[in-house]
Amino acid sequence: MIETFAKSQLLSELSTWGIGGLARYYKAVTTIEEMTFLLAYCAKVKLPHLVIGRGSNCLFDSRGFDGLIIHNKIDFCNDLGEGRFHAGAGFHFSLLGTQTARKGWSGLEFASGIPGSVGGAVFMNAGANGRETCDALESVEWIDPQGRLQCFDVDQLDFSYRHSSFHDMGGAIVAATFNLIPIATARQDQIAIIQYRTKTQPYGDKSAGCVFRNPTVKEGAGSLIERSGLKGVAVGGAQVSLKHANFIVNKEGASSEDVHALIALVKERVKERCGVELWEEIRYIPYQVRGHDA
Repeated sequence: MIETFAKSQLLSELSTWGIGGLARYYKAVTTIEEMTFLLAYCAKVKLPHLVIGRGSNCLFDSRGFDGLIIHNKIDFCNDLGEGRFHAGAGFHFSLLGTQTARKGWSGLEFASGIPGSVGGAVFMNAGANGRETCDALESVEWIDPQGRLQCFDVDQLDFSYRHSSFHDMGGAIVAATFNLIPIATARQDQIAIIQYRTKTQPYGDKSAGCVFRNPTVKEGAGSLIERSGLKGVAVGGAQVSLKHANFIVNKEGASSEDVHALIALVKERVKERCGVELWEEIRYIPYQVRGHDA
């Protein structure tokens, strides 16, 4: 089996940040059956592995990953009728928000412009504009680390700000069903959201989206970082975006070490100037790790 894996895949090519060294092995998976078989195989031979989606919320190590990268490309999307949509974990979350809004269904308009996959959005409970992924979620299909498929209703899972039960479960999210409501303005609302993001966020730069969680309802992390005089500050090739201070962009071949150092600087300065401790929203993927969804 292992001889069928591609070798020496650059993680920078799988990351929206454009950062990361070589993975020892790489395998793209396009069906639930493939994922089931592959996770069972990894468990059997004790092969270190990591399941990723679009790599939009990850900081990969510059040394790479000493194991198997499983690229979740299960990207189907089925309209089940009456506002219910069944999507593969590898399906683009932003595209799902756009397609459902076009049909007049509301609940995922906020997904427009979010660069991650459906699986990543469920895993991180992605959110924006006062909405979170779990608000529209009906159920999730998940394969455990031994390769057994299970289905959870949303009320069987715990969700909170940028967190879900899956953080502690390993395995892989493979599909999710969403239950939306009909609203005549869904398409207009979705367009307004993407237009606002295009104006206020650095879509032309390589980034991982917002780096820090918003610590308070009254003031977001970006405002605190800007108030601390950090817009445009750089370490190596990593820079605090001039357009939105909660984005760290890869301007000139940034390394994971550059981003780590800049994050530490931002946290220290915001604590010093504003008295607020920031916590990262992104996930660090070290050189050696056990598998989770990304």
